[in-house]
Amino acid sequence: MCTNQKNEKIKLKNQISITAPVVLGQINSAYGIHGWLKMISSTEYAESIFHYQPWFIKRINTWQQITLDDWKYHSNGIIIKIKSIKNRESAKLLTNCQIIVDASQLPDLSDGEYYWKDLIGCQVETVNGSPLGKVINLIETGSNDVMVVKANRKDSSIIYELLIPFLYGKVIKNIDLATSIIQVDWDPIF
Repeated sequence: MCTNQKNEKIKLKNQISITAPVVLGQINSAYGIHGWLKMISSTEYAESIFHYQPWFIKRINTWQQITLDDWKYHSNGIIIKIKSIKNRESAKLLTNCQIIVDASQLPDLSDGEYYWKDLIGCQVETVNGSPLGKVINLIETGSNDVMVVKANRKDSSIIYELLIPFLYGKVIKNIDLATSIIQVDWDPIF
């Protein structure tokens, strides 16, 4: 959701209902004076975000469709131009808005492939059945992805997070989305 929730007028398409929202990126900030915006893509390849249209944002508690007019690489990132956004002031109103698509737009995956959105919320346990916690995030690193697991430790008021490498076969032994359980070969004390 946008952190800039001023009730200012911004001309976007009518509010829409989305049944299965998936975050594919985020609008960071305004760029220049003609309504361009800096954007971060969460897709595997940054430019893949443009294959999924239409985009939606949630602004002032309503889903609104946005229409991409143009995009280009700039410095180490991407800037986008949204139709109806003509100046910097209008662009600023979209600062920190997440770019959303409906899950129905995503392609089917092969066996052994998973969308991160499907793994978040799964319970994680060792191959011996010891519960470790719940997946709260995944992080892309240079060598492999990492699961962030909120640990089931009840012995203190500190929230513990486990960082478990997402190495299928080596660390990740089984993923059962039907039961929302991921089995790992991992020492709970590590």
